[in-house]
Amino acid sequence: MADENIPNPPTNNGNNWERGVLEKLAMSAVNEQRKSRNWGILFKTLTFLYLFILLFAISGLFKSTGEKIAGGKHTAVVELKGIIAPDTGASADRIIEGLQLAFKDKNAQGIILRINSPGGSPVQAGYINDEIARLKKKYPDKPLYAVVQDICASGGYYVAVAADKIYVDKASLVGSIGVRMDGFGLTGAMEKVGVERRLITAGENKGFLDMFSAVDPKQKEYAQKMVGEIHQQFIDVVKTGRGARLKETPDMFSGLIWTGERSVQLGLADAMGSADYVAREIIKAEDMIDYTPQDNLADRLARRFGAAGAQSLMQGLGLESSGSGGIKLR
Repeated sequence: MADENIPNPPTNNGNNWERGVLEKLAMSAVNEQRKSRNWGILFKTLTFLYLFILLFAISGLFKSTGEKIAGGKHTAVVELKGIIAPDTGASADRIIEGLQLAFKDKNAQGIILRINSPGGSPVQAGYINDEIARLKKKYPDKPLYAVVQDICASGGYYVAVAADKIYVDKASLVGSIGVRMDGFGLTGAMEKVGVERRLITAGENKGFLDMFSAVDPKQKEYAQKMVGEIHQQFIDVVKTGRGARLKETPDMFSGLIWTGERSVQLGLADAMGSADYVAREIIKAEDMIDYTPQDNLADRLARRFGAAGAQSLMQGLGLESSGSGGIKLR
């Protein structure tokens, strides 16, 4: 039996426990510092990005759209892409602004209006056509050529015929000289689901071609006459722009569309050629500068949220469009 008077040997359990606690406290402090540093880096990065975007937006507000820095002789290019309509990239306001800047620049030896459009509003197309005619009179020594990419139809062609010459690719689609007014008729569907249309108007034609009512023959006849008048305006613009070059056929103004190769044969276009070709070989100024006005960040955000807000307001008030389509050169 062991002697109870002999003391037990000393142990390090107390020291180990204290050291473990100190190590845990130290590691916890290090981890907290790391987390704090990571959050700090994140917030600094976000702040930097915010300031950068803000600076970019503010600078864009004061930057003149279409401002050019090149000083040498060059070919000016204005892009007409997409549907021709207000508040779009192919609106009359935007295209006219670019054309005015291009004609005004003394270093621009000529202008290329590069078109890739299926058409759109006859009013917007007419504005552009009229402005081209005005600018050509004001700057008689500066040529303007339309260069067609994939498609130049209807309203797009309405614009193109104002140019001095039209250049196409052999596979481009050109023409569609016609007018359309479209919508929907839902009377049959309403009968099937048992819905009754209740329309109260002041003026016998106020519900003109209402999509929920049966077609009124008189209103249809009137609409056909109105579309025919606009079609004739389109035809007159084409004949004025193309003149003796036009080899008129019975179906030329029927709304048909032709390939670029066929359009040259018909006199709807003048020759084959890309924008590069026209700048290099025709205008003799190979360097091209884009004069198409560009949105700055502030404009894009304002238009995006403005449009969304307007749409929400219209839906909230129950004032959504009835769906009866407008008149289009498409």
